[in-house]
Order: sequence, then C-alpha cells, then structure tokens
Amino acid sequence: MADFINEWGSAIWEGFIQTTQMTLISLAFSILIGLPLGVLLVLTRKGGQWESVPAFTIVNSLINVIRSIPFIILLFFLLPFTKALVGTTIGVRGVIVPLVVACAPYIARLLETAMLEVSKGVIEAYQSMGISTPKIIWHVIIREARSSIILGLTIAIIGLIGETAMAGFVGAGGLGDLAYQFGYVRFQPDVMYAVIIILIVIVQIIQSIGNVIARKLKKN
Repeated sequence: MADFINEWGSAIWEGFIQTTQMTLISLAFSILIGLPLGVLLVLTRKGGQWESVPAFTIVNSLINVIRSIPFIILLFFLLPFTKALVGTTIGVRGVIVPLVVACAPYIARLLETAMLEVSKGVIEAYQSMGISTPKIIWHVIIREARSSIILGLTIAIIGLIGETAMAGFVGAGGLGDLAYQFGYVRFQPDVMYAVIIILIVIVQIIQSIGNVIARKLKKN
C-alpha cells in the first residue's frame, strides 16, 4: 500500500483536482443556463403563466436534441465551437464547453420536473392576491420545489463526474483518464481499482450530502 501511494499518490491527487475543477466549473455554468431554461419550460407550457406554444416547442425540442446526443460524440462535434469560444480544445478549459452544453439541458429538465410538482392550487392562491409572476417563480415555485431541485442537482453532479471520465480524449486529465490510460491501456489494474474506489466514495458522499440537504429543506 505504501509503495502504491508513493508511486501513484501525486497522479491520483492531480486527477482528483482536475475532476473537481471540471465538475464545479461546468456545474456553475450549467445552473446559470439550465435554471432559466427550466423556468421558461414551466411558464410557456400549456396552462403556464406565459403560455406560448412556439416558445415551448423550440426550447423543448432543443433540449431533447442535445440530450439525445451521446457525450463522446458531442465532445468532438463541438471542437470547432470550443476552439472559437475559449481558444483551445485541450485541457480542462477545452472540455468545459461540451460539459456545459451536455449538462445544462439535463439540469433544465430536472428543474422543470421539480417545479411542476408544486401544487397549482398554491400558485393560483398567490396569483389571486395579485403577486407578479417573477415573484411567484422565485418566492413560491422555486421555494416549494427546493427539496426536489437539490435532489435533481445531486443527480446532475454525479452525471457530470461520469462525463468527465471521457475528458481524457481531449487531454483534460481527471480520474477517469488516469484509470483508462494507466489502468486499461498500460495494464495496471491496481490504478483502475484505486480510481473506482475513489469515485464510489465521492459519489456516496455527494449523494448523502444531497439527501441530507433535501430532507432539511423539505421539513422547513
């Protein structure tokens, strides 16, 4: 064990940092894009406060199209766009764009599902008091759905960690790339097993934290 840590400890730590960077940066941008899209889906759907069939159809179709493309294909498909936007297609910066493009629609759909769980009776009660739609969104719908939103974001984070495993194809590194390059390609299964154990622990911790936060928010 000591020999393994001495040999691979620094590489695993570097891969962990790269995975964390890719996940957190992509998650932040995905929420900034996904939240408005999710709200727009709720508002413009049939029976929504801003009902608009054309707007809902466009946004809904766009999200479905992006979500239907496997991430590894999306990663290479967006290379020219990534190059134009951030100036590189390699490293952590080079994988952020495709990660956001893949994750933002997913978060939008998760948030839409969470917000649709809010009782229409509650929304109508606030509407009858003359409260504006923006205030209903932020102070009623999102507040009532916050427990489900947290659980949805937890799922999105775990999904992002899985997608970062493919980031090695553009030289972004990360734990997944370490497991592939050394554990599989160079036939060093101990590295792969170590990475798998670390990822399992990370996912368990994230899911547990998400469950605790969601449970506390539901009680309040």
